[in-house]
Amino acid sequence: MKKDIEIPIAKDVQVAVIREWNEEFLSKDWNAYLINSRADQIEMVMVVSKGFDDERQTTTMRHSMGTVLPNEFKKIELLQEDVLALDNEFFVTFFAEGKLFEKRFSFPRNTVSEKNLSTIPLIDKDGISAE
Repeated sequence: MKKDIEIPIAKDVQVAVIREWNEEFLSKDWNAYLINSRADQIEMVMVVSKGFDDERQTTTMRHSMGTVLPNEFKKIELLQEDVLALDNEFFVTFFAEGKLFEKRFSFPRNTVSEKNLSTIPLIDKDGISAE
């Protein structure tokens, strides 16, 4: 029975945290983005995010992203500075090729920082890619 269950590996989907200027608040903010580098669209996309360490945990956030077209990206959420001191996890599920895909992305505590920035392809801004 178990051998009949196929669990496909989600490839070419990524979560990145980008450092961006916020015109409204006149500050630089960290924003999490979902990036679809696949050749096909992904549908019914859900992202569940949380921050945690041994003693603390943030509220679990759930984001319905709908459909993300090929080579498109969508903002997931703003990350406050306090949350970056925690381990941050993004659990992404979506449908493609008639199958359900899932993948967990993590940003270990204190890795989202100015010193770790690099250019994120497709978005073409400085940020950090998830492990």
